[in-house]
Amino acid sequence: MLVLLVLSGLIISICMGLRQSLGLFMRPMTLELGVSAATFGFSIALQNIVWGISQPFIGALADKHGPRPILIWTALAYAAGMLLMVFSRDALGLNLAGFLLGIGTAGTAFGVLMGVVARATPPEKQSQTVGLVAASGSLGTMLLAPVGQGLIDAFGWQAAMMAFAGIAGSMALFALPIKGLAITLNAGPKRDGAQPQRLREALRDAIGHRGYLFMTLAFFACGFQLVFITTHLPAYLQLCGVAPGVSATALGLIGLFNALGTYGFGLLGARYSQKHLLALIYLLRTLFICAFLLAPISATTTLVFAAAMGTLWLGVSPLITGIIGRVFGLQHFGALYGVVFLSHQVGSFFGAWMGGLVFAWNGNYNLAWGALIVIGLAAFTLQWLMDESPPAERPRVGGAQPVPA
Repeated sequence: MLVLLVLSGLIISICMGLRQSLGLFMRPMTLELGVSAATFGFSIALQNIVWGISQPFIGALADKHGPRPILIWTALAYAAGMLLMVFSRDALGLNLAGFLLGIGTAGTAFGVLMGVVARATPPEKQSQTVGLVAASGSLGTMLLAPVGQGLIDAFGWQAAMMAFAGIAGSMALFALPIKGLAITLNAGPKRDGAQPQRLREALRDAIGHRGYLFMTLAFFACGFQLVFITTHLPAYLQLCGVAPGVSATALGLIGLFNALGTYGFGLLGARYSQKHLLALIYLLRTLFICAFLLAPISATTTLVFAAAMGTLWLGVSPLITGIIGRVFGLQHFGALYGVVFLSHQVGSFFGAWMGGLVFAWNGNYNLAWGALIVIGLAAFTLQWLMDESPPAERPRVGGAQPVPA
């Protein structure tokens, strides 16, 4: 069990650390290649939407065939996407790289590995354990963002991206032992009834569940806010006269405080309402964004903002994992989580792309920050009102109706 947790945390750490450091490459790449910020932002947006669209399918494949082959192939796709960015000279190459990065992230981020960890853990410890793995995974941002900035400064962005590609490929090696560990895992909690639930039935129950839909819609705001920040915060800080090194330090602080916050929300999720904790995360993020914009933009306020946002960054992971497992069971966790995560990635797509478009039109990010605030408040409202009761059992054969109590 300990080896499984370490390997899962290490793979997630590399995946998320690389992904959340891509904003460091925007300015040097746009200056050298002559592409616009909107073009670069669209390639990141494409990565996120491909991640979201492919997540339900990759999750279902991992549920059916096991996690190891999915992890290996998607890790190689991740490395190939980063190598392609080195040799891309136009929008087409960047978009193809974004497509490969999206496929790679779908397999090596939370969707597959959280299901593996949840199935290996007793129900009463799932929230804490998932929070621990997600927290350890967040340390990748703290380490890789400063490393990436140092490589860019010392050797140029091409050498830094090639080094990142090599790090991405190492995830395939860390995935090799997981099959032998995963075969001992149980299938997790099962729904009532003699017959195992089929994937089609699980999806039908989830899509017809109002609380599931509310949680899915609210998760849009999570991706919208966070990907805008990781993609456009470095450029925004430079517009405000903040030194470039502060951006890398801010991303590193997000990783550090994310580790503390994610584990903390995992512990809280075992004791308090998970849906209300999720709602508070959306509300607090939005309030911290307002405070950051109202205060004078400086290195100090940026680092305080990064620490605050980091505390709230991935705390959603153990909470959403706990809600899905408790309400729908873990038999089809990968697919059900993937559908929820698709909404997150639609938000990520628009967060990355919208930021580039707003800057291209107006030369500033004012409208983009306003959109983050409005959508964050809407997500808080939806999540607070979520119905988290399990769906009523549907008839399985013959169209028979449930017997009234």
